[in-house]
Amino acid sequence: MNNIFDTHAHYADSAFDDDRETVLAQLPEQGVRYVMLASSGVEDTAANAELAGRYDYIYAASGVHPESIDSNPADYLSIVESTARTESKVRAIGEIGLDYHYEGFDREKQIILFEEQIVLAKELGLPIIVHSRDAAEDTLTLLKKHRPYGVVHCFSYSAEIAQEIVKLGMYVGFTGVLTFKNAKKPCKALAEVPVDRILLETDCPYMAPEPFRGRRCDSSMIAYTAQTAAEIKGLGVQELLDMTCENGRRFYSI
Repeated sequence: MNNIFDTHAHYADSAFDDDRETVLAQLPEQGVRYVMLASSGVEDTAANAELAGRYDYIYAASGVHPESIDSNPADYLSIVESTARTESKVRAIGEIGLDYHYEGFDREKQIILFEEQIVLAKELGLPIIVHSRDAAEDTLTLLKKHRPYGVVHCFSYSAEIAQEIVKLGMYVGFTGVLTFKNAKKPCKALAEVPVDRILLETDCPYMAPEPFRGRRCDSSMIAYTAQTAAEIKGLGVQELLDMTCENGRRFYSI
C-alpha cells in the first residue's frame, strides 16, 4: 500500500519518546505520504510545529483540546494564533471541540474554548479539527452557528449525524475503530458519507486497528483501516487510499 495520508496523529506524545525519530524515519518507506499532527495544548503545538519543520511529509495543527482546558496559560489563544500565523506548515486549528465523557470538566468553559478557536480559525482562513465525544448536540449547534470548514475526527456518532456534518460542507474522519467487532455505528456512518468527504486517520498512539488493537499505533497501520473502509464503500484498497489522500491534500491545502 502507498499514498497513505494519516490526517490525525500525535507523534509528540510521550508514547514515542524512546523511538520517535526511528518511527518517523521509517514511515515513508511504509507507504505513508503525509501526516498531520494534531495538538492537544500549547506545548503540543510547539512540539508539532518543530517536528513538521524537520520532516518534509509532516504538517501540523495549532490548538487546544477540551481536556486541556484547566492547564492552559491565560494567553493560550494568542499562542495558538501566533503559531498558526508564523509556522508555514501549520495548516489547521485543532484539535478543538467538546468532551463530555468525563466528569469534572466545566461544559460552559469547554463551549467558550471551542467557540473562540472556531472564530480564530475563520479569521485565519484555516480548517478546524473537531474532537467531539458524548457531546453531539452541542457540537452540532456550534458548527451550525459558525459554519466553519473542518473535519469531525475519530467519528463515533450515528449515520444521521454524519449526514448532518456532510451537509455543513465538512469532512468526517475515521480511525482503526472501523475494524473493531463492535464498531457498528462508525461503519454505518462511513457507508453514508460520500467518498470525497472521508478522511482516514490513526489518532496514534491510540486506536490501533485489528489485528494490533491494544498496541501502540502508528501511521502505517492505516492500511488495515483502509481495508475495512474499502469493503464498506465497494472500492479497492489502494483506490480508497488514493482518494482519501487527495481528500486530505485538498482539506489541508497541501
